[in-house]
Amino acid sequence: MSTTNAGLAFKAGHKNVKVYLDGVPGWKKAGNHVEASENFIKKGNIVLIDLRSKKDYEAGHVPRAHNISMEDLEYAEDDFPANKAAPIVVYGNGDDAKKAFKIIKGWGCKKGSIASVDFAAWKKAGNPIETGVTPDEIVWVRKLGKYEITIAEFMKISEGSADKLALDVRTNDEVDEGKFAKARHIPLDDLQGQMSSLPKGKEIVVHCTTGARAEMASTELRNAGFKSRYLVATVECDGPECEVYE
Repeated sequence: MSTTNAGLAFKAGHKNVKVYLDGVPGWKKAGNHVEASENFIKKGNIVLIDLRSKKDYEAGHVPRAHNISMEDLEYAEDDFPANKAAPIVVYGNGDDAKKAFKIIKGWGCKKGSIASVDFAAWKKAGNPIETGVTPDEIVWVRKLGKYEITIAEFMKISEGSADKLALDVRTNDEVDEGKFAKARHIPLDDLQGQMSSLPKGKEIVVHCTTGARAEMASTELRNAGFKSRYLVATVECDGPECEVYE
């Protein structure tokens, strides 16, 4: 998607256009943090952590937030979901969120982001505020979107299926590093032009590196009359060996 949008920017007259090919997965893998959007904080299927003091938290906090002070976070790993798959968003004072991000990543958590929450600005913007004590425990359950497929079901289909086809929509450069042996590969940018080559009688299950391009491809396929679902997961391939995790 980056290269496509860079081309559009160039056509629009921008001359100094560059592409960061590693994208968000590479950025995070290098140990850098990402920031959660306001909508993700409000509606995302996340674990939200308020790193401020107990007093500040109880006086007012973002709805759904759990309170674990920055001083206690280092010893709180067992309080988080055991499977390390929950998207965790942290916010606090000063640089606390950035420090917390590194601690949580060090536990092996695959998804995490920080939130720049200034309560005066949050409240002034009309966002909701809750008061009171923190919940007794952190509970998180993975929720699939309407057309999402589970990792377990996708992995089974990737080994070969009579009525389903695994479709890889990553770029050629990504696939050069490895792919599922029995998955069909069509880069997202080429999907419209090659859609007629796909079997109408099979469900098409789509994957990319994270799920963003897979969702777009799956939507295009359904609009064209195909039955399709997509995988939201991190996919890393080294030759025929592919690791998939939430």
